[in-house]
Amino acid sequence: MDDSFLTNCLFFTSNRLSRIITKIAEEEFASTGLTPMYGYLVRLVVSAPGISQKELSEKLSITPSTLTRFVDKLEGKQLVERKVNGKTVLVYPTPKGEALVGTIREASRRFRERYEAILGTETVRKMTEEHESISSLLEKKP
Repeated sequence: MDDSFLTNCLFFTSNRLSRIITKIAEEEFASTGLTPMYGYLVRLVVSAPGISQKELSEKLSITPSTLTRFVDKLEGKQLVERKVNGKTVLVYPTPKGEALVGTIREASRRFRERYEAILGTETVRKMTEEHESISSLLEKKP
């Protein structure tokens, strides 16, 4: 059987990597009670209280509607709160969210250490730069 098309396909190889890295991230973030994406969202809000939902969606590379669902969930957990300023919706951390950020940072550190131990620091640096560059190019679309 010729399955070389799978190993030569950016779609397949990117998704495979994504599933593997997501599994590792979820294992390390389990101690926070949050998924990695929710954890990173809380970190952003704590580091920039009053950040707009628009800016959060851009920073996390997710649609505004997805971000709204994420913020809804974090509001339900009393980790963030929204305040409306004219047409702009701003997101602030709650004391509970601020208190959790140390645990989130620790999970993030363990996550990075885990994949760096396998791949090496230099490989991780190069891959991250290359993925960022490729994503930017593909987002521009011809």
